[in-house]
Amino acid sequence: MSQNPAPNTSASFPGPGQRGDERRRPAKSRPVTFAGIRAIGVSSIHDTLSSRSHSKDFAHARSDYLRSRVLIVGIIFALLTPLWVAIDAAVLPSTTLTYTVPGRIFLMTGLLATLVLATYSRARPLRVRISAGLLIALPAAFYALVLIALPPGQAGDLVGYGFIPFLLVATLSIFPFTLAESALAGLALTALHILSQYVTGIWMTPGGWEQMWLLSALFVVSLAANYFHLGLLLRLYRQATHDSLTGLLNRGALSHALQQIDGVDARPPMSLLMIDLDHFKKINDKHGHSVGDHVLQKFASILREAVRNADLVARYGGEEFVAILIGATSEESLVVAERIRVQTQNATVLDNDGTPVSFTTSIGVACFQDGETFDDVAKRADDYLYDAKMLRRNCVVGGN
Repeated sequence: MSQNPAPNTSASFPGPGQRGDERRRPAKSRPVTFAGIRAIGVSSIHDTLSSRSHSKDFAHARSDYLRSRVLIVGIIFALLTPLWVAIDAAVLPSTTLTYTVPGRIFLMTGLLATLVLATYSRARPLRVRISAGLLIALPAAFYALVLIALPPGQAGDLVGYGFIPFLLVATLSIFPFTLAESALAGLALTALHILSQYVTGIWMTPGGWEQMWLLSALFVVSLAANYFHLGLLLRLYRQATHDSLTGLLNRGALSHALQQIDGVDARPPMSLLMIDLDHFKKINDKHGHSVGDHVLQKFASILREAVRNADLVARYGGEEFVAILIGATSEESLVVAERIRVQTQNATVLDNDGTPVSFTTSIGVACFQDGETFDDVAKRADDYLYDAKMLRRNCVVGGN
């Protein structure tokens, strides 16, 4: 396709279309269907299984939520530990206290260190996860060390200690752990309980089997709680940051992502694509808003396929979209924009009668310059978009 010069040293990729402009309509919500609910459930299982598919932004959001839980539970554990020392002094033999008191000191020191680590782990997801793991591992390690250190026959004197694995398994349900994280911790606590049964002599006895059944039931309940806990957190996050119809970022999430990029020492070269569907109001008026929604969804899928995972794509309002191409030059951005235009021109959706409905798009492309804000670049890209609308529609206009 030939390139025609446009104002402001821009490059244009024209295509068939008409002159004029149309009003931009607000986004409409999509009706909830059983298929949609089922799809949410399937994706939720995948998303709650591990954190590999989580975005960096959600990883930080989950980290903040997890950190608050670690601080609360850690303070509770730290307050209860000295009280338990007093209870031990009242009910345990002096020979047993010789082993439990040093263990309590070790536990208290570890809990205080964990609280300090969590306090200074804001915006540090890995540190927060380590502090959450320590909060579970420290009481478990204390119990295991006491069991191993006690002379044979004295483990039965540990009144109330046998409930520690049960307490820790139940504690897992408080945190927004992934299923893999919770399962790993639960299996370790199950191994701890098996050690306890072996030392106390109830391993493979009816009483031992009953305790294992209870621990397993608590484990399953905790896994279910983690699934619903993290799944709800994901859905609330997506509702707050993603457009419900297209699944793309909304304006607020785009602004937040750009703030994170501006916060780095050396901002990478970036280009902004301001994209608008041509004659979208006519599609709504002629075919109905349900067909218009299908057009928006189809176009959103075209945008997702045309850009890379590192790029940002957002629904900017109505039928207007924005794409931020990270590390792309002016020429590369024009190529991406033209690819979007061609794929859109060749795409169709079916109306309620099964008739194909075609649609086109106009795109304005502008590159970020040193010292420019998003609003500055968006204004230039919007001017190029206006030129594309006035030129012929179904074309790309851009410049430096």
